[in-house]
Formats: sequence, structure tokens, C-alpha cells
Amino acid sequence: MTALLPPTEAGENEPDAAAAAAEHAARLEAGRLLFAGEWGYLRSCHAIDQLPATGPAEVAFAGRSNVGKSSLLNALTGRKQLARWSNTPGRTRALNLFARTDGVGPVVVDMPGYGYAKAPKVEVAAWTKLVFSYLRGRPNLRRVYLLIDARHGPKPVDVEAMGVMDEAAVSYQAVLTKADKIGKAAQREVVAATETALRRRAAAHPDVLLTSSVKNEGLDELRAAIATLVAE
Repeated sequence: MTALLPPTEAGENEPDAAAAAAEHAARLEAGRLLFAGEWGYLRSCHAIDQLPATGPAEVAFAGRSNVGKSSLLNALTGRKQLARWSNTPGRTRALNLFARTDGVGPVVVDMPGYGYAKAPKVEVAAWTKLVFSYLRGRPNLRRVYLLIDARHGPKPVDVEAMGVMDEAAVSYQAVLTKADKIGKAAQREVVAATETALRRRAAAHPDVLLTSSVKNEGLDELRAAIATLVAE
């Protein structure tokens, strides 16, 4: 049985709880407003020197091929065809940039998917060089959202990606995708496994976000996280 707090202690905690609830609601609203605007495609960059020299804050999305990155970006922005998806793994071979058409907010960067073994080695080497150069030399990159399939949890290639971002000292946060494909118990297990994989990693954000593009679950929290980040 849950013990009830004495009246004085309960009364003392009520303002804190109300303040926390109001702050959370404000964060969600800021995220909603940020992504309520019209979003559009900016450019694709196949080399680091094709990126804008300077500009607004950037948030990047990375993950294994077919992790659901394009679907998540489309759901996040409310644009069905903003980031085009393909059934062919490894189709994204450049840094694809998106932003609000009115210039408000960050630039969203769709990074090439990693872990596709059938891609030609020359192409893999080119993607790897591009990604490493971007991570290590982009001062306005605020955070990388590392997408991980909730059905599988962190795979060795995901852990390797974490190591790259730790080495580059780039802030990153894990986002579990396709949560609708598993039950609640499995969701709790994969969140715990991901938190364990992130533990003691210098550049990792401790909070793991659980999302479903199909059911629009967890997207409000992700929008709020991005809005809070770029407002800092």
C-alpha cells in the first residue's frame, strides 16, 4: 500500500508538482509550435564543403539503414514526403538538409544510414568520411538523435556509432523507433537495455525516447526536446 504524506508535506509538494506540470506543458507547446510551421527540403551535401559555412543550429538524425529515419522525420514535421523513404537499404547517401520555410528554428540533417553491408566499399568509405567530417567539424551541431529499432535494441554497429560520437565529443540521444511493433513489457526491456548501453558514455544524453511514427507516439516529447535544445 502506498503511504499517504502528512498534510503539511503534501501541501509543500503541491506547488512543486504544479510547477513541474506547467513546465512540461510549456515544453510540449514549444515543440508543437516549432514543428507546426511549413518544413521543406534545403539541399543534399555529398561532401563537407557543400554544407553552408554558417547558419542556425543543426540537429541530426542517424541510424542503421531501414531503422525508420525517413518515416520519423516525416511524422515529426507533418510532411508525408519531406524525407523520401525507400525499401532499398543504404539509399540515403548524402547529408540531406531540411528546415522551416520561414527560417525559424533549426536545420534538420538526415544522415546516411550505416550498417548496410551490401553497399560498395568505395561508397561506404565515402559515406564514412563524410559523416566523420560532419561530426567532428560542425560547431553549430547541437545534437545527434541516434535512432535504434525498438524490436532489436542497440546492435554492435549502433554501439560503434556511439563510440564515434563519444570520440567526436558530439552530444547524442537515443531514440527508439517502431515501438508499435512490440508490447509494453518488451518496450520497458529495450529502454532499460539502451540505457545500460549509454551508461558512462561521456557524450550521451541519459534519457531514451520511445517513439512510433505509425501511431504518433513519443513524437511530442521529441519535438519538445528539440525545441528546448535550440532555445538554449
